[in-house]
Amino acid sequence: MAEVRLSAEPRTEFGKGGARRTRRAGKIPAVIYGHGADPRHVSLPAREFTAAVKHGGANVLLTLNLEGSEQLAIPKAIQRNPLKDTYEHVDLLAVRRGEKVTIDVPISVHGEVARGGLLAQENTSVSLEAEATHLPTEIVVDISELEIGAQIKASDLALPSGAALTTDPEQILLIIQEAPTAEQLEGETTAEGQAAEPADRDAAATKPAAESEE
Repeated sequence: MAEVRLSAEPRTEFGKGGARRTRRAGKIPAVIYGHGADPRHVSLPAREFTAAVKHGGANVLLTLNLEGSEQLAIPKAIQRNPLKDTYEHVDLLAVRRGEKVTIDVPISVHGEVARGGLLAQENTSVSLEAEATHLPTEIVVDISELEIGAQIKASDLALPSGAALTTDPEQILLIIQEAPTAEQLEGETTAEGQAAEPADRDAAATKPAAESEE
């Protein structure tokens, strides 16, 4: 995986007000922790960090230039504003070359589901231990050859070289289920409608007279 270099600045303002001012300046409040050291409060350039995550994934390896020295780190928790589609805060884990860390890696599903089948994804990621400078960005699972009824467990994954599974090997990740027929779907819709009608009548019967006249 590629390393991304970013400039980080010490942050002296804390609390909601300080965080808002940091974000207005085009930066993201962040904290670096790990190796038994005291947490360091920093700010990261918002545009460059966003690009790093977009191209390198949530486990992107960062080389932070901080006060004349360099610090390797990976994101451990990212707070996002879903409305603005921006990053609000980042927790960074300090790492060293050769050190192994445990991370959650997303599962990327490739291929078409078998005819008449329906994919049920029970888990979207697995936990792996890997060397800090060789973290996988995703685990690819090809479902094109799977038949209806097939399951993919964590132990079935093809892991990158040097990575070890820390998730329960028996954890079910994907299931190819039989897709419901149009008749079954229509029957479920009809049953839901019939169940709702008595409830609507009961609600109307108990509605106060003054309210029902409006």
